[in-house]
Amino acid sequence: MPTRIRLQRKGKKGRPYYHLVVADSRAPRDGKYIERIGAYDPNQNPAFIEIDREKCLDWLQKGS
Repeated sequence: MPTRIRLQRKGKKGRPYYHLVVADSRAPRDGKYIERIGAYDPNQNPAFIEIDREKCLDWLQKGS
């Protein structure tokens, strides 16, 4: 299964909040995902970024 690490949009209109997820590349942007590995909030100053580095590196080694 071809996977991608990408942002999944959450939040309300004009106030986006994103989850960093590993998902099937054929799945829709906000659809089903395999694993959540972080978060990104561009509304804060400075922007809030949270990443589980171990999970991220594990998925990168798998070839996502």
